[in-house]
Amino acid sequence: MRDFGISLSKQLGAGDVIVLKGELGAGKTALAVGIGIGLGIDGVSSPTFIISRVHKAKVPLIHIDAYRLLLSDAKGFEFDDLDISTSKDHAVTVIEWGDSLVNRLSDEYLVIEIAFGKGESERVLSAKGIGPRWAGFSL
Repeated sequence: MRDFGISLSKQLGAGDVIVLKGELGAGKTALAVGIGIGLGIDGVSSPTFIISRVHKAKVPLIHIDAYRLLLSDAKGFEFDDLDISTSKDHAVTVIEWGDSLVNRLSDEYLVIEIAFGKGESERVLSAKGIGPRWAGFSL
């Protein structure tokens, strides 16, 4: 997943929004780490407990893990409270568990779904582009 993220990062630019879908442990964070490496960022890790983290670089990476926002005990914390929309145009934004929230952020985004394959380390990827930016995108 990390190597795929590095490869994918070469096609990304400021303003791009990527949604990562998949079961726990499927590799969403590993993919985000690879995107970070490709953007020249070391130290990308899961922001599960802090929800969002901004990694500085020539093109910054906004990494969001919305899993806790989906839980009923999120104590009123809302996705909109992250105020991502004010900085997303200058960064690559990666949202784990964000498929039900992304439309509040952008009307153009790429959804990458990660599924477990037959082997322990095998993954099956699919992608769906939303909006003109992602028209014709394929893995």
